[in-house]
Amino acid sequence: MGSISKDKLVITIGVLVTVAMLVGAVFLLSGNSKQSSSTNKGANASLDSLVDKAAPDFTLESYNGKKVTLSSLKGKNVVLFFSEGLMCYPACWDQIAAFGKDSEFTNKNTVVLTIVNDPKDEWKGAVEKMPELAQATVLLDTDKKVSIDYKMLSLPSSMHKGQLPGHTYVIIDKNGVARYVKDDVQMAVRNQELIAEIDKL
Repeated sequence: MGSISKDKLVITIGVLVTVAMLVGAVFLLSGNSKQSSSTNKGANASLDSLVDKAAPDFTLESYNGKKVTLSSLKGKNVVLFFSEGLMCYPACWDQIAAFGKDSEFTNKNTVVLTIVNDPKDEWKGAVEKMPELAQATVLLDTDKKVSIDYKMLSLPSSMHKGQLPGHTYVIIDKNGVARYVKDDVQMAVRNQELIAEIDKL
């Protein structure tokens, strides 16, 4: 009888310990989820703060040596696509190639600039592998200054927070004012959505 009671006691303690561990795990996961959600909201608020303000000016060079200055494009709408670049395959490659092939942006007096942090030589190699990339304007932000100015390094779509942008769009109007931002954690091709936003300007 005594050994049965001891067995019951051991089983009861085991069950209680297991329940306590499960409750603790749920509590920790819930706390981390709230913290992550709060961090994402803060990052998105930082991105949203760009809207209705003059877009920070920059001059960047493309992988083929052409320099582009944002302020020289006044009079045109501009789409900036901040991307993780070559390591983000195929999502970023697909979006960049889709920009290069889509004449609708040109028809709407819009210039599309992809901004990456990759070295020039790596982009030359990528264009050899996927020639469609050559039709897009890809600018090299190798020191990340422009990515930092546009608050791109800590957004939810970045898989390398603090180091690289993710998959984020900024639409700038003909007067150089940022009018629309989207951080896309789904990393889709968003041409039609962006064109719809340009039509609202």
